[in-house]
Amino acid sequence: MACFTVPLAEAVVLTAVKKIAFKRNADSVINEAEMTKNQKIAVLKEKFRILEKMLYGGSFLLAVEHLYHGEISLVPPFLTAMKNPAEIPEMLREMATVGVGMALLTTVVWAAGIGISALVKNLKKKSADGIGLSGAAV
Repeated sequence: MACFTVPLAEAVVLTAVKKIAFKRNADSVINEAEMTKNQKIAVLKEKFRILEKMLYGGSFLLAVEHLYHGEISLVPPFLTAMKNPAEIPEMLREMATVGVGMALLTTVVWAAGIGISALVKNLKKKSADGIGLSGAAV
């Protein structure tokens, strides 16, 4: 019914927080060792942009799916569950369970992707420095 609104709300909050926290635009990143504070902020901002895209994209696709199945109308109150007061508790329960679950899963998958990316980057850096995966010098 309205489960897509929870990831959408997370995306809107993330966008607002990102705009407040990162007011400056940073230059492009050249080398991690030579990164300035602004460049590190730009990298962090890019990571949050990826989460934003995941949340907005998923919410959009779910909204289209709900529209297709007739759970959303293009006239107020937009959510068909809002037309019948008896259906509102069921809608809120779905938002609290399915919607929150989807938002949390999306955020966990994003965090895992960022963590794996950092791990691979560190492994590449170690192998470039002459240290193998076993920790012994090559």
